[in-house]
Amino acid sequence: MVDLATLQGSICLTFNNTSLLEQALIHRSYLNENPDNLLPSNERLEFLGDALIGFAVAHELYRRYSQLQEGELSKLRAAVVCQECLAQMAKELHLGQYLYMGKGEEQGGGRQRDRNLACVFEAVVGAVLLDLGYDAARDFVLKMLAGPIEQSVQELGARDYKSGLQVVVQSRMQVTPSYRVVKTSGPDHDRVFVVDVLADGVVIGSGTGKSKQQAEKEAARVALEKLGAEDETV
Repeated sequence: MVDLATLQGSICLTFNNTSLLEQALIHRSYLNENPDNLLPSNERLEFLGDALIGFAVAHELYRRYSQLQEGELSKLRAAVVCQECLAQMAKELHLGQYLYMGKGEEQGGGRQRDRNLACVFEAVVGAVLLDLGYDAARDFVLKMLAGPIEQSVQELGARDYKSGLQVVVQSRMQVTPSYRVVKTSGPDHDRVFVVDVLADGVVIGSGTGKSKQQAEKEAARVALEKLGAEDETV
């Protein structure tokens, strides 16, 4: 038997029905070798937890980053709710050491395998949902994934200066930046655009480019530099 009391302490939650938590730890390989075990594998709890994690992260991103478009939100959610990230959360909680698994799976490195770790994290979330309710499960998920969410937003900003600037300006000034073409020059086949980016009516950056979009991106980059936020998006 695993030490469920210690596990509950590490996740800062106390279960009413500890059999749900125990079920979350049962890899199907364990049942292959112990068919008389009274509890089923964690696969149904994994299904439930996976759905809740996806929804909780999507809702948090939608709530916190109102300036981001659907495609950007989808990229962020995918970056957070991925096997590698969820496996890392399981490692931080040392869930691998609590897993019930068959000898063959364990000997093959099953306690360190990302798939198994991501699945047990999802199953634990499913168990929290069933035992303690949605609010407790959501809070647990968002507490665990706060770091990956912030990191993913920063990485998005690094890839897209305009999105990064939107996050910074909204966070610092509670406004959304706007862009204004201030000059256009050159022949039709070789136009040059100069664009200012403004926050609350104040110019915070200017950029030049062969297209309006390119000039806007450069203006956002300059603004981030001036704000001292090239690597900051929250």
